[in-house]
Amino acid sequence: MKPPLLIVASAAIALTIATHAETVADRKGAVLKDRATLENDPRWIYNDYERGFTEAKKSGKPLLVVLRCIPCLACAGIDAKVLLENTELSPVLDKFVCVRLINANALDLSRFQFDFDLSFTTMIFNGDGTLYGRYGSWTHQKDPREEATDGFRRTLESALAIHKSYPANKASLMGKQPRPTPFKTPVDMPTIQGKYTRNLDWEGKIVASCVHCHQINDAMRTVHRDRKERIPSNLVYPFPPPESIGLELALDHVARVKSVAKGSAADKAGLHAGDDIVSLDGQPLVSIADVSWALHQTPDTAALKAVVRRGGKPSTKTIALPDGWRYHSDISRRVGTWRMRAMALGGLLLEELSDEERARRGLKKDQLALFAKHVGEYGQHAAAKKAGFKKEDVIIEIDGSSARQSESELIGRLLKEYQPGTTVKATVLRGNTRVDLTLPMQ
Repeated sequence: MKPPLLIVASAAIALTIATHAETVADRKGAVLKDRATLENDPRWIYNDYERGFTEAKKSGKPLLVVLRCIPCLACAGIDAKVLLENTELSPVLDKFVCVRLINANALDLSRFQFDFDLSFTTMIFNGDGTLYGRYGSWTHQKDPREEATDGFRRTLESALAIHKSYPANKASLMGKQPRPTPFKTPVDMPTIQGKYTRNLDWEGKIVASCVHCHQINDAMRTVHRDRKERIPSNLVYPFPPPESIGLELALDHVARVKSVAKGSAADKAGLHAGDDIVSLDGQPLVSIADVSWALHQTPDTAALKAVVRRGGKPSTKTIALPDGWRYHSDISRRVGTWRMRAMALGGLLLEELSDEERARRGLKKDQLALFAKHVGEYGQHAAAKKAGFKKEDVIIEIDGSSARQSESELIGRLLKEYQPGTTVKATVLRGNTRVDLTLPMQ
C-alpha cells in the first residue's frame, strides 16, 4: 500500500467568471466524482488537512498540499498528472504525507496564504507547520491542456532537500512564512460571513455552498475600500510574476532565467539568461511561485538581494525596485480583477490598441489608447455605461493624462488616488469624434 499523500484541493478557486475560468458542464457531478474516486484512495487523506499535519509529525515526512478547484478547467492537465499514477512523480510523491481538500470555506488563513487566483496551487510544510515553499503555474492556468510536470517535480525535490536539512535551516525559511491576518477563515470575512457555512452542502447545492478562493482578496479589498483606506498595492497586484521585474523563468526548472528584458530591474542588476536563482530576499527557492511570494511581500520601493548560480559558481546580485515597479504586473487575466474593474473602471474591460491599430486611427505609440472591449450592464459593473461609455470607445485621456499605460496600470493608479464617490474626467475617441465623459469611482 502506498503511503498517504497530502494534497489539499480547493473547490474554491476562480469558478464564476466564464471568460477567465471556464468550468466543466456538470460542476456538481465533478465534485461528487472527485470525492467518490479519492475518499478511500490509499494515497490520499481526503478533506482533512489537520489529519495530514498529524501524519506528517508522526512519520517525519514533509506535508504536500495542493489546492485545486475541481470544476475549473484551468490546470486540469497538471492536476490529472498529479492524481493519476505517474512514473516520474510517484516515487517523489511517495516521500510526502498527504490530503486532498476540496473545501476552502474553513481554510486556516494563518497557514494557507497563496495566489488565490490560481486553480492549482501547492504548499509544502513541515509537520510542525513551517512552510517550505509554494508551487503555482500561470502557464497551466492559461492552458488547461498543459501537462508538463518537470517544474513541479523539481519543486518537490527541492522541498525534500530543505526538509533533509531541517531544522538547522529554519531561520532561512522565516521570510516564506504566512503573515498575520485579521480573519481566521474565509467565512469570518465581512462580505462572506453569513452567506456561507464552514462545510459544503454535500446533499444540496455543493458548488454554490463553496467559497471561491478569489473572494478572499475581493473581501480584503472591500474592507479597505469601505473604510476609505488605500488598498495595499500587494492586494491590487498580488503575487507579481517575475516578468514584472523583467525576468522570464523557465517552466521546467525551479527558478532558471530564460530571458531578461532589456532595461528592466533584473537587467540592471546583471542577471543573465541561464542563471539559476537560488534565493531571493534571503529565501531559498523551490519554484517560480516562491519568486512571486518574495515579490508579493516586497515594499513599493526596495532593493532585493538575489543569490544566483552561473556556471556552477554562486554570486549575489542586488535588484533595485523603484517606486511603481508593481505597475508592470499584468493582472488582466485574474478573476479577482473583475471586482476592481467595477471599483475603478465602472465595469469597463479595456485592452491596449496595438501599434498597427494606433497608426490606423492616427494615434501615437506613446499615447494612451485603451479600447473598451466590454461594457458591463448590471449592478456596479454598469456604472460606466450609465455614465455614457460605449463598447469600442477608445480612452485617449484620463485624469488629465494621455501617457500610454495598460489597463492593469490604470486600475492601480485610480484605486490609489481616488476613493468611492469621486469622479475622474476622461476623453474617448468614438469613431472619429472626441467625447468628454466622467468616470465614477465606486
